Amino acid sequence: MKVLFLCTGNACRSQMAEGWARHLTGDDIEAYSAGIQPHGLDPLAVKAMAEAGVDISGQRAKSVTELSDVAFDAVVTVCGHAKERCPVFPGKTRVMHVGFDDPPSLAADATTEAEALSHYRRVRDEVRAFVETLPEALGGPTQ
Repeated sequence: MKVLFLCTGNACRSQMAEGWARHLTGDDIEAYSAGIQPHGLDPLAVKAMAEAGVDISGQRAKSVTELSDVAFDAVVTVCGHAKERCPVFPGKTRVMHVGFDDPPSLAADATTEAEALSHYRRVRDEVRAFVETLPEALGGPTQ
């Protein structure tokens, strides 16, 4: 099953989701991530995921238009902006929204990297919990 995780910048939340899906679902899900307006991979997202044993350092931010030739079975928007601006996908692509807080926004007032990382860790763990339920959620009826 081909699944696209979509957010605004493809810098953090969608990258975490792609990393968790690759790590946790094995061959069940072929994971991709993209953004409406890609900003580059967030180094603190890379660090938070590495702490959990998942290496996303080889992933890169990309625009959803770069993946226009992929026939996705499901698209998961992980932020409100992506949900509002989600492009139309052809065929029987299932689109679902599961919003997560934006770690860079949460960490904007952090005075240390450790303080900033606490926000990334929380969202990382929330994304993991969601991805763990994804194969079952996608097996259910289309919303």
